[in-house]
Order: sequence, then structure tokens, then C-alpha cells
Amino acid sequence: MNRRFTWFNATSLTIGFLFLYVPILILIIYSFNASKLVAVWGGFSTKWYGELFRDDRFIDAAIVTFKVAAVSSTFATILGTMAAYILVRRGRFFGRTLFSGMIYAPLVMPEVITGLSLLLLFIAIGMDRGLMTIILAHTTFSMCYVSVVVSSRLVSFDDSLEEAALDLGCTPFDAFRSVTLPIIAPAVISGWLLAFTLSLDDLVIASFASGPGATTLPMKIFSQVRLGVSPQINALSAILIGLVTIGVVTASISTKRSATLRKRQEQMAIAEG
Repeated sequence: MNRRFTWFNATSLTIGFLFLYVPILILIIYSFNASKLVAVWGGFSTKWYGELFRDDRFIDAAIVTFKVAAVSSTFATILGTMAAYILVRRGRFFGRTLFSGMIYAPLVMPEVITGLSLLLLFIAIGMDRGLMTIILAHTTFSMCYVSVVVSSRLVSFDDSLEEAALDLGCTPFDAFRSVTLPIIAPAVISGWLLAFTLSLDDLVIASFASGPGATTLPMKIFSQVRLGVSPQINALSAILIGLVTIGVVTASISTKRSATLRKRQEQMAIAEG
């Protein structure tokens, strides 16, 4: 089928990108606004970035947020990869439907319900809310996203590679570590980055699971915005956008390099065979 890139397609694509990215561009531009009034341009200045880095409240919230994101995304990646491996590679087993339903339930569950249920759980077991409860909450809801990403890669995985490793004397764990994991590594890394981003962005669940001394950055931003948008919020948002952009570009480059290396290895194996 001949699919031409028509003017209609170009116009639709342009409007879509403008709708998505023009507000972000405006926010970044106004983060360099010298005026205290957010909507009034008062000249170019970086003073709000300096004010932001001198504000201990934002610094403490950022430290808590990145700690929670790093730890919870690591736990979510480990558990999500294990769940995906069991669902895809172990076939039918007793309780599989219930297990898969419990794994994927947070995908469709409203965040308010998830946050409230976790809050009631923490209260029932007598666990003080703080940094650890936020980590557990973020691990719970982001694990399913990792499982979906890794499962999509395992479905297309060639089982004969792992079987060959087993025939050569590897234990199931060694075969997974030496053969399966390197091949699915791009999906695992993508799942970790997705879980990390979801943790950075979460507001609702963290509001239920947090306690004194454990305020995340989205919670801090939301509380400040309710009193009015300040130029510091614009500067902070611009920094977060830059960090996310760097992460996405890095992940894309890493995935392309891994795919190129894997293709070269396959071509060398075919040539040697």
C-alpha cells in the first residue's frame, strides 16, 4: 500500500506537537523571567534558579523524591521482572489467573483507591507513615508497569537459547543470568526508567502514604501552587523537564546501541556457522 505523507498528515502532526510542547516551552522560557509576576515578562534572569537552590524546603523534598524513586523503581524492576518471567515462561499453573489479575490490577485501579487501601493497610499493621511507606506504595503500583514492559520482550524471546544453555550444563539460574537477562536487558532498563518516572510524578498515592518529614517534590509543588504559582516553581519544573529529557535520550541511545550490538552478534554467529 502506498502511503504518502500528505499536507493533512503534516498539519495534524504539527498541531499535535504544538499542543503538547508549546506549554512546556513557555514554562521553560518563563523560568528565566526576572519579574515576580509569572505572567509578565520582566527580562532575562537566572535568579530564580539561585533562589530555588537556596530554599531548603525544596532541596529536602527533592532528596526525598529521588531516594524514593531510586529505591522503589529498583524493587519494582526486580519484582516485575520476576512476575513477567513466571507469567510468560512457566505456562499454566494453579492460580495463574488470580496471580496475573493481581499483578495488572493497579493498571486500571484509580490512584485514589490504591492510595486509600495502602493507607488502611499501614494503619492496620501499625506501621508509621514516612519514607518507607512511600517506597512500598510506589513499588506496589509501578511493579505492574515493569511487568508489562518485560513481558512484551519475553514473549518474543527465543526459548531455544536458554534450552541450549541448560543442555551445556548451566543451572536454570545461570541460564537466566547469562543468557536471558542480557537479551531482555533493554526492556528491564526501560521498565526501571518508567517506574522511576512514575515515582517522580506521583502525587495522589504519595499523599496517602507519606508522613511527617517525608514530603515529596510533587506534594511540595502542589501545596505551593495552591497559594499561587511562583517563579521558583517554573525553575523547578524546567529542571525536572531537563532531567526527564536526558533520561529519555540516554535510554533511547542505550536501546539502539544494544539492538545494533545484538544484530552484529547474530550476523557473526551466522557467518561462523
